[in-house]
Amino acid sequence: MAIKVIAQRREVKLGKNPGMKFVMRPDLYIPIAEKKVFAEASTHSGISAGVIKAAWDAAGEVIRTWATEGHSVPLPGLGTMRFGVRSKAVAELEDVKTNLISVRRIIFTPNVDVKDELKNTSIQITCLDEDGNVLKRVTSGDSGDIEDNENGSTDSGNNGTTNGGGDNGGGDNGGGESGADQN
Repeated sequence: MAIKVIAQRREVKLGKNPGMKFVMRPDLYIPIAEKKVFAEASTHSGISAGVIKAAWDAAGEVIRTWATEGHSVPLPGLGTMRFGVRSKAVAELEDVKTNLISVRRIIFTPNVDVKDELKNTSIQITCLDEDGNVLKRVTSGDSGDIEDNENGSTDSGNNGTTNGGGDNGGGDNGGGESGADQN
C-alpha cells in the first residue's frame, strides 16, 4: 500500500519566488462506506457486523461525552483524542474574554503503532503538468519523519505518544492552545 500524492505544475503568485511550481496535494480517495468498515471488521474478528456497529456507536457516545468534559480519551488501537481551542494571548486579566478564541479544535494523537504504520508506508507522487498530463511517477525515499502536532516537531515514529495538554504556544497571533488533560 502507498499514500498517493499529486504534484501539479501551476502558477504560484504569492511568496518570495512566484512563478510556475509543482504544488503537492493528496490524491483524492473515495470515501469508504461505514457499512463496509463494519463488514470488514466482522470478517477480521468473527463478530457480527451488527454487534460491531452497536459497540462502535456506544463507544462514540462515550468518547464525545468524555471529550466535551475535558478528558483526553483513548481510541483503542489508534491513539487519543481531545478537544481544545486556538486563541490569542493577552497580558491583562481583564482582557480575557471568549472572543479571544479563534477556533475550536479536535486534537488527535496517534499511538506508536499508527505512527510506525505511517512511517513505513511509501508515498507515490504523480507529477502532472498544468493540463493534467502525467510527466512522471516517483516513489518516496524519505526518512518517514512524522509531524508531532502536540510539540510542533517531527519524530521518526519510534517513541511514545504525547498525551499532554495545556498551552502549547505557537497559535494564531502568538496565542496558544488549551485543552489540558483532566483525568
